[in-house]
Amino acid sequence: MTERLGNWAGNIDFRARRLLRPRSVPELRSLVAGSDRIRALGTGHSFNRIADTTGDLVSLADLSPVLEIDSASATVTVSAGTRYGELVAPLHRAGFALHNLGSLPHISVAGACATGTHGSGPGNGSLSTAVAGLELVTADGDLVTLRRADGGDFLGAVVGLGALGVVTRLTLDLVPAFEIAQHVYDDLPRDQLDAHPAEILGAGYSVSLFTDWTGPRINQVWVKRRLDPDGGGEPHRHGGAEPHRHDGVESPWYGATPAAEPRHPVPGMSAVHCTEQLGVPGPWHARLPHFRLEFTPSSGEELQSEFFVPRERLVDALAALDGIADRIAPVLQISEIRTIAADELWLSPCYRRDSAALHFTWVKETEAVLPVVAAVEQRLAPFGPRPHWGKLFVTPPEQLHDSYDRYADFAKLIRRYDPAGKFRNEMLDRCFPTTG
Repeated sequence: MTERLGNWAGNIDFRARRLLRPRSVPELRSLVAGSDRIRALGTGHSFNRIADTTGDLVSLADLSPVLEIDSASATVTVSAGTRYGELVAPLHRAGFALHNLGSLPHISVAGACATGTHGSGPGNGSLSTAVAGLELVTADGDLVTLRRADGGDFLGAVVGLGALGVVTRLTLDLVPAFEIAQHVYDDLPRDQLDAHPAEILGAGYSVSLFTDWTGPRINQVWVKRRLDPDGGGEPHRHGGAEPHRHDGVESPWYGATPAAEPRHPVPGMSAVHCTEQLGVPGPWHARLPHFRLEFTPSSGEELQSEFFVPRERLVDALAALDGIADRIAPVLQISEIRTIAADELWLSPCYRRDSAALHFTWVKETEAVLPVVAAVEQRLAPFGPRPHWGKLFVTPPEQLHDSYDRYADFAKLIRRYDPAGKFRNEMLDRCFPTTG
C-alpha cells in the first residue's frame, strides 16, 4: 500500500500489505479462503491494534447494502459495515428503535458488537445484546450463520474480536420507537454520588457522569429520560432528591444545578455538535448518542481507555482512583462513568455482572498516557476490571483469564474456527496466546 492507512485517532498505522474491497460476498469468500492472514476493517474507531494485521485488510464498504426490517419478528438484518447513523432513521420511520446506542452514531454495527461497545442505563445491555443472529465467512471461505435461538457457538461469537471470521451481516432485535428528553446538571458533589450511586445512575433511561478528576465534584450529569409511561427512570421515582420547580427554575438535584444552556462533555468545547438538551423531547436516535449524526468526527485528537467493574463496587473503585487523580488529570480530556446491564456473551465486559464503565478520553500523547493507564489498571485490580476491547489497555493475559469465566472456552473457539491463525494478529496473540 502506498497511502497511509490507520485508525481514526491516528495513533495506529496499519501494517497490512494490501487493502481489499470485495464487491460481493462470493468474492469475499474467495479472498478469505486464498489469504494466509486477513482481518476485517470497519470504521477504524478503535485505539489499539485490534483491526491490524501483517496480511490483508478487507473492507466491506463496497458490498451491496442490506437493511431488511421484519415487523413480524421485530428484527432488522443489516450489512456488517452499516453505521448506526445510517440505520436509525429507517427504523424510526417504521416505528421501531434499538434499545441502546453508543455515544457516537458513526461507528459500524459489526465493529461495535465485536468489541462489546455499549451505551448506558442500568436496565440496558450493551449494543451486542441486540444481536439475534450473525453471518460470517470462516477461514476456509465457508459462509456460516449463527443464531441465538440455535445456541451452539453463538454466545461466544457475538463479541468475537474478529477472531472467528469476517462478519457479513447481523440480525438485531428491535423495540417500539420512543421519545427521550435530555437534561444536563452541573457540578454534582462527589459525596452525593458516593451516598446515592444507584439513584443518580438510575435517574433516567440512560445516564452519563463526566468528571475531569480535578476536584470533589462531577462536572456534568447527562440524564436521558424516556417520555412514555413505561420508560423508567423518571425523576418522580427517586424520592426526595428529585428536581422541583419554583418560578420556572429547577432547584438543585442532589446538589447539582440544571444547566442553563447546552453543554459539551469536554470543558471549553462548543456544544454545537452535541445532541439537543434542555429537556426538548426528541426521538430515541436523536437523544441517546451524545453527538449529532451530522457531526463527523474528524481529526481524532484523543486516545481512549475504558474499564468495567461490578456496579456495586463503583464507589470503592472511584475512591481507589482518587489516589492517583493527580496523575490522571494532567493527561485527561474528560472521564465518563456509565452503567450497563449484565449479559451472557462470553467476552462481553458485562458478562454475568451488572457493570459500571469508567471511560477515559486522554490527550493524544501515547508515551505520557500509557503509564497512567497502567496505574489505573493497578488501582482497579481489586475490583476485577475488564477492559474495553477496542481501547488502550495493558492487561496481561493471565488477568484476562481470571476476569472472564469463559476465557478458556473462547480460546478453544478460536482454535476450532481458525486453526491456522488466519485471523490472528498482534493483539490476539497477546491477549489469547496460542498456548492459552
